[in-house]
Amino acid sequence: MSDTFTDGARALIAKQVLAHVASLDADGSPNVTPVWVELDGDDLIINTALGRAKARNLASDARVAVSIVDPEDNQCVVALRGSVVGFTTVGADDVIDRLARKYTGEDSYPFRREGEVRVTVTIRPDRISMQPE
Repeated sequence: MSDTFTDGARALIAKQVLAHVASLDADGSPNVTPVWVELDGDDLIINTALGRAKARNLASDARVAVSIVDPEDNQCVVALRGSVVGFTTVGADDVIDRLARKYTGEDSYPFRREGEVRVTVTIRPDRISMQPE
């Protein structure tokens, strides 16, 4: 059964705040990457490019952990454990452009590389913790 985000957690995720996503390499080693995030209902959405470590890891092992710290109040934290429930290239360019508007104010993702294939990853939290509660 999945957990749901509180209003406070939703407000934090709505900010221009980086999330740190922990995935597992093929040998079981942890890999942590800062990413842009948004919510889709009670799922967390991130976007990356195929070929990157986090894309490979999340495609092969659905287990994931995420932490988000409010840059204006480092005592305000959301942490979650969950699973990847969606991994698609369909519409992924639109998602990265939407995230770019949120985080940079630009209409399209300014760091796109030629030939890059974007992928949207949907994470469903099993357990969400927020401090303060």
